[in-house]
Amino acid sequence: MSGFDPASFEPARKGRQFEDFEVGRVIEHHWGRTLTQADNVAFCTATCSWSPMYLNAEFARAHGHPDVVLHPMLVLCTCVGLSVEDLSEAGGPFLGVDGCRFLRSLHPGDTVTARSTVMDKRESRSRPGTGIVTWATEGRDQRGEKVLEYRRTNLVARRSGRG
Repeated sequence: MSGFDPASFEPARKGRQFEDFEVGRVIEHHWGRTLTQADNVAFCTATCSWSPMYLNAEFARAHGHPDVVLHPMLVLCTCVGLSVEDLSEAGGPFLGVDGCRFLRSLHPGDTVTARSTVMDKRESRSRPGTGIVTWATEGRDQRGEKVLEYRRTNLVARRSGRG
């Protein structure tokens, strides 16, 4: 045995705490994600979403699209995922999404990016040592056109761990 003791290493702290968020702050999330036909098929299969708009190119073309439409919930999940490192990686319960609007369709090969703005923050009355933060997030395609917008709220740990 090498004598290596993983418990002797302090875990690296990731994510932001409540104090790191200021109302009005804009956070550009990392480089984005190109969504593929394989992503779409896997998502539709995993969620049992069999709409021909998402799985049949000829059907989608007959309805004015250049290819199948990427499932909107895949786009939403991707945008939320792009924001996790910057907003909620430190943990804390996800409290919900509000006002979600899908503004335009995406197709295989489109790239989605995300940007969030801190809309509100307050200390939690029921959970000392935490706060509640709400962000407005928008997803854009590779042309910079807004494709999605929503508000997301999370419980976020305070740095001090106390109220």
